Amino acid sequence: MATVTLTVCTTCRSIGGSEPGTDEPRPGTRLLQALEGRALPEGVTLQPVECLSACSRGCSIALSGGPARWTYVYGDLDPAQHVDDIVAGVTAYAATDDGLVPWRERPTVFRKQSIARVPPQE
Repeated sequence: MATVTLTVCTTCRSIGGSEPGTDEPRPGTRLLQALEGRALPEGVTLQPVECLSACSRGCSIALSGGPARWTYVYGDLDPAQHVDDIVAGVTAYAATDDGLVPWRERPTVFRKQSIARVPPQE
């Protein structure tokens, strides 16, 4: 299994999420914390980042895996509802050589909440 990076935006907010000036962590940080508590497949690195520039799409993540793989950006993720789906999607992505998971094998949130698909950069 090749190395895969799961990047999580920690500054993401969601509609109705925490407001600036409150002590509550932003939804993006809560998503990162939830994923840190989960077992990810071997070869998957969890990486926080302060911004993925997907601000209008709530919590967002990116999946990447080197120059031969497609990269995906997903948004509108809920740290209370989508962690299992994210782990399943990352597991399927990590099992491919090129990052292309067959449509029906992707979790619903990965099918419906894709922001971008970036081709391999080889």
